[in-house]
Amino acid sequence: MINVILIFPIVACILMALIKKRAFDCAMVNVYALLHIVSTTLLALNIGRENNIPYFTVDNTNLIFLIILSLVFFMVAIYNTGYTKTLDYPDKKIGHYSFMIMVFVLAMTGTILSSNLGIAWIFVEATTLSSAYLIYFNKTKHSIEAAWKYVFICSIGIALAFVGIIFLNIAQGNINTLDFAQLYKNALLFDPFWLKLSFVFMLFGFGTKMGLAPVHFWLPDAHSEAPSPISALLSATLLNSAFLVIVRVFKVLDIAQCDAWARTMLLITGFVSLFVTAVFVYHIKNYKRMLAYSSIENMGILAIGTALGGAALYAVILHLIGHSLAKASFFLTSGNVLELFNTKRIKSVRGLMEADKKTGWLWIFSFLAICAFPTSVLFISEFIMIKTMIIEKHYLLCALFVILLTIVLWGIGRVVIKTTFDKLSEDKVQSVQENKKKLCACMFIPQAIMLIIVFVLGVYIPPFLNSIINCATAGF
Repeated sequence: MINVILIFPIVACILMALIKKRAFDCAMVNVYALLHIVSTTLLALNIGRENNIPYFTVDNTNLIFLIILSLVFFMVAIYNTGYTKTLDYPDKKIGHYSFMIMVFVLAMTGTILSSNLGIAWIFVEATTLSSAYLIYFNKTKHSIEAAWKYVFICSIGIALAFVGIIFLNIAQGNINTLDFAQLYKNALLFDPFWLKLSFVFMLFGFGTKMGLAPVHFWLPDAHSEAPSPISALLSATLLNSAFLVIVRVFKVLDIAQCDAWARTMLLITGFVSLFVTAVFVYHIKNYKRMLAYSSIENMGILAIGTALGGAALYAVILHLIGHSLAKASFFLTSGNVLELFNTKRIKSVRGLMEADKKTGWLWIFSFLAICAFPTSVLFISEFIMIKTMIIEKHYLLCALFVILLTIVLWGIGRVVIKTTFDKLSEDKVQSVQENKKKLCACMFIPQAIMLIIVFVLGVYIPPFLNSIINCATAGF
């Protein structure tokens, strides 16, 4: 199964380069998405887990990340089928777009499945190279600026991560391995000074891809300028992939009894991410940019939960699932909003519910899901984290956590309410009605499915999924 999801996109891309048909290119994306989710389901059922595949493996830690990637990619592929029909671009450009989606998902899959830190580093760099074109896809002044900023900042980040890997190698002495299993096995033998130093560089290096402040600067521009299906993948899957690498390295420090240092660093970056979002969310004029800052906030929450440990680790996995699905839904729905109003400016979008009720309700429920409104699974995850802080007597951190989350909630909420329930301008009625015809069922169903999952998981977590989550927490 691992071979299938890693080799198929390579074969498909070769066929796409030879055939060069728009319908075939779009079909290949859908086939890969279907194959990806079927293969992941079989792997989750412990079918096809070969143990002799070098450098790639499915274990208790990365399985949940792979499931999230598969599900989000499948939903995005469905949406993308309708989205590409609205694009008035030549077949060649759509072919390049489909080609790079395949490469981008392959790179994220490789990052998640990597059992070697060096291989994971290579695939993280591949995600940058493959997604840069997708961010630049619309070829506007702002999109090319966002793409260059993305490549420049993430290249610096990946260079910092590489320095961290060198320091990790120095910390090992004569052991000399980057295999995660071997790193865990020999962690107690590592030099604490070099190990701590390596974590600083890798946290800021891979944290750049994860979108943690203060190395988040690429994220608002890239997410806001990319096509909506790509924004969904960037926010719901790319950030998770980088987070997994940080988790792997964090476990090495935990075993080496240097976890106090690592937890402090994670807490700092986590709260800085929340603070940055709380400050900027009130000064944003672009609704896709607003969603991007929300991603920074939620990555900060994941970092804080990882630092807290204990029961908060279960909450981290829940939050990972909830954020990925809710944010993917939010970004895909923003694509509908953009299609209706032909603008990303918040002040130019009014009367969304009047313009299109389906998009309006998806917009509202995506907001309720991401802001942890009961019964969103994010409510459960944030509640557990707050409870953990109180039990461990981190009262100041708990108060700061709640205050910052409330500020962000208010900032996003006022935008959502204004855009949804204000009266639709008379001068836009005709254009909105014309644009509404471009929206098809494929551009509503994926969001509805993901939101249903988010709200159901807040009430009931199936035993099978609960087992997977409990196993994943052991890898932190």
